[in-house]
Amino acid sequence: MRSELTYSRMKSSLDGLIDESVTIIREVAAEFERPVLLFSGGKDSVVMLHLALRAFAPARIPFPVMHIDTGHNFPEVIEFRDRCVAELGVQLIVGSVQASIDAGKVADVSGPRASRNPLQTVTLLDSIAEHRFDAVFGGARRDEERARAKERVYSHRDSFGQWDPKNQRPELWGIYNGRHRQGEHFRVFPLSNWTELDIWTFIGDHNIDLPSIYYAHTRPIFKRDNMLMAVTDFLPPDEGATVENMQVRFRTVGDATCTAAVASSASSVADIIAETAVARVTERGATRADDRMSEAGMEDRKRTGYF
Repeated sequence: MRSELTYSRMKSSLDGLIDESVTIIREVAAEFERPVLLFSGGKDSVVMLHLALRAFAPARIPFPVMHIDTGHNFPEVIEFRDRCVAELGVQLIVGSVQASIDAGKVADVSGPRASRNPLQTVTLLDSIAEHRFDAVFGGARRDEERARAKERVYSHRDSFGQWDPKNQRPELWGIYNGRHRQGEHFRVFPLSNWTELDIWTFIGDHNIDLPSIYYAHTRPIFKRDNMLMAVTDFLPPDEGATVENMQVRFRTVGDATCTAAVASSASSVADIIAETAVARVTERGATRADDRMSEAGMEDRKRTGYF
């Protein structure tokens, strides 16, 4: 009886989150001239895309999706990204970090711990300016990381794409202020009030497809700073590190050079929900090497225009 009551409460809570997110997406489409949805192929952006489909069904989504591509991605994710947008009939825009490097706008990095992840900011801001987007949907959630917990649903960015966490607009009673000057834009976070468990519950309830690396599989792994790093074309093992085949899965998906796996045998959504329900560390805290650089690392990057 208790489990049935718990499920009923979770279902009611999730229904409320879905309604809230759909309302936000519709409001942005009505209020802004050129919205875009950031889509990496990761679980949060996949859920956000399916919420957008729900918001406008049976019509098509009235805005494109955009991926800021570091060029150092897990191949399973890129394959899924392309297949997903083709099946759903949405327009995909790709902003290339490699193109930004080739144009001399950013300098590529090298070394055993080098990652292109921070370089995405320039490519993102250039892509927003090029396409004149005035609202950019992001899949960030407040439970992921301290800086993201400071975000409003409508997060104002000035004409330089910068964020001031101390100068944000109130959002009382779900009323959002999207007023902005030419050249400014908003980052909009429809999943702000969702948790990782909510995301997986929605995925399970609606039988949503995801990249295969979210589920348990065996791959070459080496340990770095107590994290399980996958050996890829972009990330060779550290000097002296031991490589072993391990059964792992990914809780979050990003640049392959800074995204770690977790040891897991979870091969289904139900298994992952069971794991997530008892997890005490957020997915970014457990598996994103770039978030461990400093206490204020994410906030510093967000101030300059990062996701």
